Amino acid sequence: MKTLLLLFLLPLYTIAQDSSSVQKPKMKQYFFVMLKAGPNRSQDSTAAAKIQEGHMANIRKMADNGKLVVAGPFGDDGDWRGIFILDTPTMQEAEQLVKTDPAIQSGRLTYEIHPWWTMQGTVIK
Repeated sequence: MKTLLLLFLLPLYTIAQDSSSVQKPKMKQYFFVMLKAGPNRSQDSTAAAKIQEGHMANIRKMADNGKLVVAGPFGDDGDWRGIFILDTPTMQEAEQLVKTDPAIQSGRLTYEIHPWWTMQGTVIK
């Protein structure tokens, strides 16, 4: 009976030993930017299109510089307009980047920034 019990418990002991050598996932901080409808959305269609063109150019620039990880609009017409997830060392740098956006500068959009953590190496596919 003891032999049977030992044969049953040995694999559990081995699993416990193996799991202790597994590295814990490393977490990485990003900055989550909620883009919201701003107080100045009364531009005519030509001005709004120019602001949007500058907004998209700014997104491409941040992505090309490795600072922007994710960006995109929401699919409804609510006050939440879109998000950025920025890879910067500080919230101050994240805010400096957000303030370069023509949609923010014009008041068409406003923003909130929050520190956000995820497991290092996580990707969206």
